[in-house]
Amino acid sequence: MSLETQINQDIKAAMIAKDTAKLRGLRAIKAAILLAKTEKGHTEDLNQDAEIKVLQKLVKQRRESAEIYRTQNREDLYEIEIEEEKVIEAYLPKQLSKEEVEAIIKTIVAETGASSIKDMGKVMGAANQKLAGQADGKTISEVVKSLLA
Repeated sequence: MSLETQINQDIKAAMIAKDTAKLRGLRAIKAAILLAKTEKGHTEDLNQDAEIKVLQKLVKQRRESAEIYRTQNREDLYEIEIEEEKVIEAYLPKQLSKEEVEAIIKTIVAETGASSIKDMGKVMGAANQKLAGQADGKTISEVVKSLLA
């Protein structure tokens, strides 16, 4: 079952249950998927990798917004962003811990023969491919920097 079909079914269930927080998150996912499908260059349904990228983008947006609201002492808006983030994260693959990411990146560093921070681009490319959907870019970047420094 495609993500879009699953989201549509979950929207109906959330409407029946009158779960407004879940409904907001699901509608955000549906809107992002529709936008991605209508972008220039897309002619058919999104593949799983594209769907994961859309979801990761939404989670990142929610985290950044929540952080801004927290610094501005807007707890009401902060709570809304966190609720939506949790709903969206439920549709992402299980995220790896920082230790698991570090172990995988150590093997990538060994495979690529990277020895200094100059090799970061090579390691980041391989790491982003291998860890797609399982870790966010910020975590990957931090681990690569710490290992190559």
